[in-house]
Amino acid sequence: MHSFVLAMSLAGLTSATDIEYIEKRHGYNPYYEAVNDDLARYTILALGLAAAAYYIWQLAFRFSRHLRRLASFTDDRQRYFVSAHNTFAWIKEHIIYAALFRSRHNRELQLSSAINMGTLPSRFHAFLVTGVIAMNVTLCCVTTPYGADSDTLAGVIRNRTGVMATVNLIPLVLMAGRNNPLIAMLHVPFDTWNLLHRWLGRIVVLESLAHVFAWAIPKANENGWEIVGMALGKSNFLLTGLVAACAFTALLLHSPSPIRHAFYETFLHLHIAIAAVSMGFLWVHLNGLAAQTYLLASIILWALERATRLFIILYRNCGRECTTAVIEAMHGDAMRITLHMARPWTFRPGQHIYLYIPSVGLWTSHPFSVGWSETEDSNSDEKSLPLTSRDILNVPQKETISLLVRRRTGMTDKLFQRAANSPTSQITLRAFAEGPYGNIHTMDSYGTVMLFAGGVGITHHVPFVRHLVAGFANGTVAARRVTLVWIIQSPEHLEWIRPWMTSILAMDRRREVLRIMLFVTRPRNTKEIQSPSATVQMFPGRPNIDTLVGMEVENQIGAMGVLVCGNGGLSDDVRRVCRKRQTQTSVDYVEESFSW
Repeated sequence: MHSFVLAMSLAGLTSATDIEYIEKRHGYNPYYEAVNDDLARYTILALGLAAAAYYIWQLAFRFSRHLRRLASFTDDRQRYFVSAHNTFAWIKEHIIYAALFRSRHNRELQLSSAINMGTLPSRFHAFLVTGVIAMNVTLCCVTTPYGADSDTLAGVIRNRTGVMATVNLIPLVLMAGRNNPLIAMLHVPFDTWNLLHRWLGRIVVLESLAHVFAWAIPKANENGWEIVGMALGKSNFLLTGLVAACAFTALLLHSPSPIRHAFYETFLHLHIAIAAVSMGFLWVHLNGLAAQTYLLASIILWALERATRLFIILYRNCGRECTTAVIEAMHGDAMRITLHMARPWTFRPGQHIYLYIPSVGLWTSHPFSVGWSETEDSNSDEKSLPLTSRDILNVPQKETISLLVRRRTGMTDKLFQRAANSPTSQITLRAFAEGPYGNIHTMDSYGTVMLFAGGVGITHHVPFVRHLVAGFANGTVAARRVTLVWIIQSPEHLEWIRPWMTSILAMDRRREVLRIMLFVTRPRNTKEIQSPSATVQMFPGRPNIDTLVGMEVENQIGAMGVLVCGNGGLSDDVRRVCRKRQTQTSVDYVEESFSW
């Protein structure tokens, strides 16, 4: 406020003797400034308490799942865990698993093949968004002197919304990061944080605009818009604030779903650049004010997240050798990418990485689920055999990570074309893998596990299948029935995962626990549909999700976990069926999706 008065004085619009009068007319009041500072702290405290409450909620369920897994070691029937808890079943059916309207949640709203309106939030997501909006509206309105004169009221609103917009930048930046520590702590997927990031960003923009208009409109009503323009032109304090608000507005205008989906890479670069501009001008605008501390905290969080990503990339991919990627073009516009990592890493089911291939996508990265991981000798191409035990012990081990990628637009299209145009349909390029990320869901405590995959979504499920089959043989998981349902368009798509599935089918005691059901939606003729065995079956057409889940429920052992990874229509169908059975039996639904 003092900076504003000083700027007005230098502009010749007021004198030093009018400072006290101007402060009153522009809403500066020590009481309200102290309240604003308290409300900023209450915002951080409220968000922290919400995270702590959810952490305790999750901790209770993690402990329960751990006990359930331990109990399965002594009781293969696991009868106690089949029954549903009435209250929690109602919460899952009507809040946690419920779509916002009817059954549509993950299926995209497309006006045409080129215009994608995104997806609808779930009912639980809608509650979270509503809670964030309600908190900000309440904090912006509480203790506001509505009975005071218009200038005082406008001044209080201006200062209040400015402080709230600045303090909200802290969770806004935290939610946008891949290395957000709350992902692992709260077991909340990045997808949910991304949704909250978008809505909190809209709130920040609206608060910034309210901050600007609460200053400009009273001045224009009193002295005309010419005075407003003159003040902006002669005051760095006012001008930098206006530029920051305009930059925030630009972030909102260029990020609707149709633009974001149609030009994602362009959107991402512009988003980062405009965000940096807004932060820079806001820093100058807040110079000397208490709210600058909150902006500094958000900048530090952003810098730490970026530094962490850079460290991960360098550590994972730079050593005695560098990470390379072998890209193999396959039928059905798919690629199998095998990464030979510079350093080994511990891989767990459900994890994904961000892949950089500079020769194709420059510095851009894309997320991909890890389908397979194994360790191999780095000198496996040499024909000589080790002669001593020291030679065997000194053989360097190299980690390979395999991905299954569907050809889309942008980087994946360029990569597929380069591989397809190679004489061997295979190329080797320098690559960088960032990760691992994910692994917030575990299926170890479920006696019955159903895995639904559509197309390349099988990549997410293969590690779970291998882990559960191995755990069943070793007696380390509760799983006694594992059913994999994979929906593909053509039998040729089986080649995508043939080497991985061959290894799984050869595992010890696989036939006792694993059943695979393949549904081919577009077979060229019925002769292509042949079931290799009783535990690996092929069917033409699309599956009846209700019937498949009902069959597993009838033969359910212990608690049942259903994991789905595929297109939005498949996810919504499985979600609907699982919701319908919440009151009948213990069924947990897990959806793997990654939306922008």
